[in-house]
Amino acid sequence: MIFKPFNSLNFFLTISIVGLIAACKNTEFISSTIKTQEYKSINDCIASMSLEEKVGQTCQITLDVILKTDEKGVPVSPAVIDTNKLNEAIFKYNVGSILNVGSHTLTLAEWKGILTSVHAPFLSGKSKTPIIYGIDAIHGINYTVGATLFPQEIGLAATWNPELAKQFGEITAYETRASGIPWNFSPVLDLGRQPLWSRTFETLGEDPYLASTMGAAIIDGYQGGKNPDKYHVASCMKHFVGYSGSLSGRDRTPAWIPDKYMKELYLPSFKKAVEHGALTVMINSGAVNGIPGHLNHKLITKTLKNNWGFEGFSVSDWEDFIMVHSVHRTAPTLSDAYVQAFNAGVDMSMVPFSPQFKEYCDIMIKAVKGGKISEERLNDAVRRILLVKSRLGLYTDPMPNLDQYTKFASQEFKDKSKQAALESITLLKNENNSLPLNPNQKVLVAGPTSNNLTFLNGAWTHTWQGVDTTYNTNGCLSIREAFEKELGKTNCMFAQGAELFLENDFEASRFKNFDDYKQKVKMCDVVVLCLGELPSTEKPGDIRSLNLSNEQLELARIASAEKKKVILVLLEARPRIIHDIVDDANAIIQAYLPGDYGAEALVDLIYGKSNFSGKLPYTYPKYDGVIEFYDHSASVDRSKSGQFNAYDPEWDFGFGLNYSNVKYESLTINKNELIGKDSLEITVDLSNNSNIPCKEVVQLYVSDDYASLIPNGKSLKGFQKIEIPSNGKVKCKFSISKSELKFVGKEGNFIVEEGFFTIRVGDLEKKFEYKNK
Repeated sequence: MIFKPFNSLNFFLTISIVGLIAACKNTEFISSTIKTQEYKSINDCIASMSLEEKVGQTCQITLDVILKTDEKGVPVSPAVIDTNKLNEAIFKYNVGSILNVGSHTLTLAEWKGILTSVHAPFLSGKSKTPIIYGIDAIHGINYTVGATLFPQEIGLAATWNPELAKQFGEITAYETRASGIPWNFSPVLDLGRQPLWSRTFETLGEDPYLASTMGAAIIDGYQGGKNPDKYHVASCMKHFVGYSGSLSGRDRTPAWIPDKYMKELYLPSFKKAVEHGALTVMINSGAVNGIPGHLNHKLITKTLKNNWGFEGFSVSDWEDFIMVHSVHRTAPTLSDAYVQAFNAGVDMSMVPFSPQFKEYCDIMIKAVKGGKISEERLNDAVRRILLVKSRLGLYTDPMPNLDQYTKFASQEFKDKSKQAALESITLLKNENNSLPLNPNQKVLVAGPTSNNLTFLNGAWTHTWQGVDTTYNTNGCLSIREAFEKELGKTNCMFAQGAELFLENDFEASRFKNFDDYKQKVKMCDVVVLCLGELPSTEKPGDIRSLNLSNEQLELARIASAEKKKVILVLLEARPRIIHDIVDDANAIIQAYLPGDYGAEALVDLIYGKSNFSGKLPYTYPKYDGVIEFYDHSASVDRSKSGQFNAYDPEWDFGFGLNYSNVKYESLTINKNELIGKDSLEITVDLSNNSNIPCKEVVQLYVSDDYASLIPNGKSLKGFQKIEIPSNGKVKCKFSISKSELKFVGKEGNFIVEEGFFTIRVGDLEKKFEYKNK
């Protein structure tokens, strides 16, 4: 096996890894030697580059800049590269990266043509450095026609299944590479603790342990290790850090996060991702504590790069160097903005348009020549970028034969997407065993989200906002179509009842075929009412309230007034308030955004062909003005009467029902004291007292009874998704140590204090005492 970081440049040395292993059995030495040679080769490359070539490596442009257009400036179809524009970007401005898709999803053939053209200058030997191409493959390679689309990240989090998350990552990576693209702007590791935020559905929920565990699994799937092969991609941690904590709930608005909460809540998922070898990171477009994310030297350079040892490179979000000047207004000129962001530690600027990218390169060259940016800082950024290009194999094979990816959109991949949907969809209410339904019952499928695939997928689906139905995946079913396939049109009626639309840039609703809906409600046994919101993300997804629209609520009231069995199905990017219709509903299902195969999965669950196993990855609020989380302190729970019962969400974090009858029994710990670096072994027995097998998410919570700073009521410290056969029993084991007891103390460092702690699993709890020695 020959290690060739840059075999296209003849001055680089070639290492025989086999020879090294034969010469020395010390694998740590071997790894260190390979890494040393890797950096030496990169440093040699940097030494041979001009200032203009180095600056170009830090510049990223969007695909639109180099596409061929018609006389009106509209990209031609099928998409084709304009060679003159490409040559100008690469040879005159030395651009190092390209991203994006243009306006809509492209075919595999289009991607092949685009990437072949993009890599031609390097493969011909005319350019010394390959392009790294990036894309937002958020829930599958959503910008390639026919690709396998999974549930959005919030639904993936609801599976509580890290192995399934890894498989999602592997399939997405495979199909992204099949499109010729080696870099994926995913996963989102922002914490979902502001439900108003339009990108809540892109997160892995509100809890740092759940987000860290699932995020690391996705990265393992994407990359397959620190040196992704031709079936894997470079991951990109998003958005470092605090982006999701917007005080207003609107996208790209300021967050105020105390250092304690930053360290305990928002940083852990990113730190875990770095430990799992994440190769790139995208920076927070907003601001934290008055500092724009792209200027936060303390977080980007000191924490991420220096303290954590992150080796890869950081990239800005869309136009964010420019927005330091135009939006955040901390830089009086564009030149100041570019210098400030680059010196804070952002290695690559997603400029991304023309002529702005040309201006960026000119300004950066002048800044280095003028001493505003040091040569050392520029070399560090370029070194990181070239390192990732090397580890992706772009110097040896930037454009592999795409015909080899024969499993693209295979049935195997589609089945895995459906499995993810089956394990994510969460049963929140099932009064008097209203579910599963009897297939002989006459069903009315209704509601504004019932008859279009876009409501199953949400944004980042074929287009940025995901509302254009033109590019929906062929053969995939809406909820209406899935019910008609299951029951036939004799036992399945349809009436939309209401529709969602944009009014003055905000979501609104109105009745549609309302009389038809009211008439058909009288004719059916069961109303499956599909409610939710329009696909949207980022600024277009800003909302003013979590309350579901009155027209949607009215559809539920009408069905309940007719004494029909009402099954509410929620298709939501974030938890919308439905409190007024909860009591009268017979069953409530949170489907999140379950992807192309979500409707089929939903029907299987509703008719008992599969069992529910999803659990909420966030606290579902009951009231619009009360936003609180499961790990609240005791003061949050203190009511007006002085009792501790004020915490009252609609459904708690980690909640989810199934068709089985699972009981938690015999919680045991192997000792009552945890001393120093010892560990505590915990076991719990679970029994399934039903004839229906199930998958149960066993959740371990730990509480610090008293601490020098206000302790959380409880914190998730472990979970396992286990299978329990019908009428069967299983034993679940956990282990915790000192590290699970730490919190940020008064001095701003993680500490563990002696004292008593409480372990909770299911409805059981045990106490133990921690002692330093």
